[in-house]
Amino acid sequence: MTRVAAIDCGTNSIRLLVADVDPATGELVDLDRRMTIVRLGQGVDRTGRLAPEALERTFAACRDYAAVIKEHGAERLRFVATSASRDAENRDEFVRGVMDILGVEPEVVTGDQEAEFSFTGATKELVGREDLHRPYLVVDIGGGSTEFVVGEEHVRAARSVDVGCVRMTERHLVRDGVVSDPPAEEQIAAMRADIEAALDLAEETVPLREARTLVGLAGSVTTVSAIAQDLPEYDSARIHHSRITHDRVREITDWLLHSTHAQRATVPSMHPGRVDVIAAGALVLLAIMERIGAEEVVVSEHDILDGIAFKVAEDAAEGKRSN
Repeated sequence: MTRVAAIDCGTNSIRLLVADVDPATGELVDLDRRMTIVRLGQGVDRTGRLAPEALERTFAACRDYAAVIKEHGAERLRFVATSASRDAENRDEFVRGVMDILGVEPEVVTGDQEAEFSFTGATKELVGREDLHRPYLVVDIGGGSTEFVVGEEHVRAARSVDVGCVRMTERHLVRDGVVSDPPAEEQIAAMRADIEAALDLAEETVPLREARTLVGLAGSVTTVSAIAQDLPEYDSARIHHSRITHDRVREITDWLLHSTHAQRATVPSMHPGRVDVIAAGALVLLAIMERIGAEEVVVSEHDILDGIAFKVAEDAAEGKRSN
């Protein structure tokens, strides 16, 4: 097995996975998996630039991750940066900072590349399960974008659209610099219309309605699962491969959209950094389920990070064969 490190830097969070991976068998053993809310995409939709304070939060997390990677002795590291850094005018500043701290250049991947990583990470261990029918639709609801991928064992079609929990919150639920508490009905309606328009775009290239199993990834989906299970704290083992019915997602989304910040903050399984953006993320999930007629969503804790780790290990194995 090869010991690798993978970093996924998104719009809302930055996450690290250090794992021993065997690409030939599909085995992946976690050594360290962690997430830090840094809100890198703060204001990007409005200004087109990464804010100085957002960059510093991200660099601080990178310094912590560098220590973890060194401690575990990972042989290779790959750093993938997604939506916020694709959009930003000053992304060179971000790239330089990451290289100074971690010694690798962040790869600002396209939405399609991001989707392929997510699909691999989410489905590698599902192939062969008789209770989950193919094709899969993998949806990765991030902070700035949502990736849609349809496939069986491999990707058949993919599309990234610019709806995510942070982007939708900042675009529709903020008034006078403050998140509405709770949002007005017209704000919710405008956000829903934006999401539906994005689903129309996704359907131009991805056959969403052909999917027989919906697999949901990332913090908005896993948090909805934690709420659905009424967990006393975030429990990755209980969330991974849990199933949430459409009716339960609708109930939770309705509560999140009409609750106050203080009420949402009492949910023991919710990361504090998600309190203001979870309602938008849940609405994206609900809209997807309604669009394709999904009766349930299968929640996966394995996602883009795992896909990146598999790719790093495959590249390492290929490099050894070449030598």
